[in-house]
Amino acid sequence: MAQSSRVPAFLEKIKALNGHASQITLSLPEKRNALSGAMVACLQDCLKQLQASTRDLTCRGLLLRSNVEGAFCAGADLKERRDQQPAEIIRFSDNVRDVIAGLAGLPVPVLAAVDGAALGGGAELALAADIRTVSDRAMMGFPETGLGIIPGVGGTQRTLRLIGPTKTKLLLFTGRRLTGSEAVSWGLADVLSDNPEEAALEIMEQSLSKAPLAIAAAKAAVDDGFEVPLPKGLAFERAHYTQLFATEDRLEALRAFAEKRRPSFKGC
Repeated sequence: MAQSSRVPAFLEKIKALNGHASQITLSLPEKRNALSGAMVACLQDCLKQLQASTRDLTCRGLLLRSNVEGAFCAGADLKERRDQQPAEIIRFSDNVRDVIAGLAGLPVPVLAAVDGAALGGGAELALAADIRTVSDRAMMGFPETGLGIIPGVGGTQRTLRLIGPTKTKLLLFTGRRLTGSEAVSWGLADVLSDNPEEAALEIMEQSLSKAPLAIAAAKAAVDDGFEVPLPKGLAFERAHYTQLFATEDRLEALRAFAEKRRPSFKGC
């Protein structure tokens, strides 16, 4: 999707990484990147393109970012929601939930660079990422209980799995907003930086130097094993480990080691 002032979100290759990774830029300043119907439709389109490009390895990483000063994503578009019926709200929420789950399920590293407000649905969108880099200008929280609802597109469950039940309840019960440094200390974000995009790109660049099938297997092993007993998690790990033995990239890594050079991975 080409960038346009009328497009609330767009997908493009990251030039600094030679086009090997992509970024979704949220770009709706008048609504602080709120999750409107138009925003979600754009995100759905971006996701479809990403699912294709990550399968054929033309995209080996994704960055979620904003070009709106002071805002990553302010949450749901409450003005739009005011005129919706409950059935419409449920359908809309299901669409947002599917987008977030789809982004989280991509077989490549997904990073979110948060340099402003990520509230409600915006925080839930950031939680789709494997890793969140934040500045101290970032603000993360869930104001939903003050609006008569709860986070409904993954916020309660993803937050619970990151920071545990007590801190999750504290955020939900009070609507407390965490600064970037607080989010990192609580475990809701991962890297604190004055330039979270630069920090995210550095992590992405490091991952691009690794074997792409191994990166996908590592992500799958962690995600598959996270909520199961250890023996089952170890079985998942073994399955993902052994499937890499027949890959050309593994043999290339051994050749490179013997020849004292950097490996050239092809994703096969």
